[in-house]
Amino acid sequence: MGHSKLLLAGVSALAMVCIGLPAAAADKEIVTVVKVTGENWFTRMAEGVDKYGADTDGITARQVGPAKADAAQQTAIIQDLIAQDVDAITIVPMDPSALEGVLRRAMKRGIVITTHEADNLQNTQVDMEAFDNHEFGAHFAEQIVECMGEEGQWTSFVGSLGSLTHVQWADGGEEYAAKFPGMELVSPKNESFNDANRAYEIAKEILRTYPDIKGFQGGSAIDVIGIGRAVEEAGLEDRTCVIGLGLPKDTGPYLETGAVDSIAFWDPLDAGYVMNILTKMTVTGEEIKDGMDLGVQGYNNVKVSAGPGEGIIVRGQAWVDVDAANYKEYPF
Repeated sequence: MGHSKLLLAGVSALAMVCIGLPAAAADKEIVTVVKVTGENWFTRMAEGVDKYGADTDGITARQVGPAKADAAQQTAIIQDLIAQDVDAITIVPMDPSALEGVLRRAMKRGIVITTHEADNLQNTQVDMEAFDNHEFGAHFAEQIVECMGEEGQWTSFVGSLGSLTHVQWADGGEEYAAKFPGMELVSPKNESFNDANRAYEIAKEILRTYPDIKGFQGGSAIDVIGIGRAVEEAGLEDRTCVIGLGLPKDTGPYLETGAVDSIAFWDPLDAGYVMNILTKMTVTGEEIKDGMDLGVQGYNNVKVSAGPGEGIIVRGQAWVDVDAANYKEYPF
């Protein structure tokens, strides 16, 4: 047999072998969309998203978000992902109600939708909450009330009035503090738009308007930083009680001086990881059951309930309290 015939025979044999093999399945692509890129909270969350992608065969996972915390910019990113025909989108909405339309379009295209901090959303298959949000807000207020000696003026901050969980925390705090006749809530739900400088300016104005104010409840992860800075500049560390969501590294200097009394948080890395676990389960058709152990601390016995639409809400028990004594135990 000549050289050309040998080559042809080899190619034919190889072709027959290839026909008999199943095609390699392409990875499923999960894209996590956060409120804003660059904020330390979401930088930490990206670590969880990346870790999940590295740990999980058959999944490509990445995180994106707008440069500014803005619902319209977030919507534009989701529209772009729909055009790219990704397999799944996991979202931390800036304003859940503003996303109902675009998420409905995504689901109609067969894209799996998972959300976080959005238990009022109808157009989602799974919403993941780190805990019960009203309980979390009441937990902040319980500490504020105790710190204030059950009397005096206090206020609350939120990232925005559209940021559902922040509003739920503020409401949970208000409901708890209302049990104490001496507690007076003033100027509630100040909007920082996830901007520490804005929180600082608002806190300064509140201190001018209410010179006897003693309590501040932060909502966005950076609110306590801005409030703490204003309190510190005014020399009011010993007379005020500043408690809210925060991250240990960011808040540490203010915990040290007493300008911030304590913070609580759930680890954004774990949240990013768990959101992607639930998203993959939905993509592959695996049932998400009440009481499941998702293999991540704080999500070892999740509670599953019906959501406001056709999806479900999955809640963990994942908050952590931190003050000056123990914040250094957390490397983020």
